[in-house]
Amino acid sequence: MAKPKTPRQTLNSYTVKPINKTVRAGDCVLMRPVEPGKPSYVAKIERIEADSRGANVKVHVRWYYRPEESIGGRRQFHGSKEVFLSDHHDVQSADTIEGKCTVHTFKGYTKLDAVGNDDFFCRFEYNSSTGSFNPDRVAVYCKCEMPYNPDDLMVQCEGCSDWFHPACIDMSAEEAERLDHFFCESCSPEGQKKLENSHTVSRQSDTKVETKRRRR
Repeated sequence: MAKPKTPRQTLNSYTVKPINKTVRAGDCVLMRPVEPGKPSYVAKIERIEADSRGANVKVHVRWYYRPEESIGGRRQFHGSKEVFLSDHHDVQSADTIEGKCTVHTFKGYTKLDAVGNDDFFCRFEYNSSTGSFNPDRVAVYCKCEMPYNPDDLMVQCEGCSDWFHPACIDMSAEEAERLDHFFCESCSPEGQKKLENSHTVSRQSDTKVETKRRRR
């Protein structure tokens, strides 16, 4: 006859003795990886449980995936501290927790004065079985039409408010950092002249086409 399962209790908090940190449901934590030398796993605690004696503490977690752990892999616009909140739930020993961390919203992360080792950001939810993301699209910037990577230096046009990578506008990072004001090609006086000239040429071409049509 099978042994009846030992009843378990839900804990409001638990102090991880090796690191002397108290964790609670809702906290984000770093967890020991299976392979030594690999980065710590990032997870969100959903529930903490222990046996009737308060021992054998387990944490129910929802994993965050790093871009390289996703089906599509890391892409150019993924930040070095970017993680995806996955649909992968798990139960782990509380003793595998290596520390606490903070997973910021994307907007919150971009406003940080300094980024610490334990700071991450999340802008996507990730389906681990299909490789799909929610949202499935985000705003793009610059001439290259790429989503914003907070690790990359960008300059903002004072005319249209779009953001540009220095390399995409034939500028070095040092030159971009020295800028007091920036107008993109479309918004600068020189750019406007080029635009006006191109429109004039276009209108003249249209006129010629219409003239030819009338003659026919």
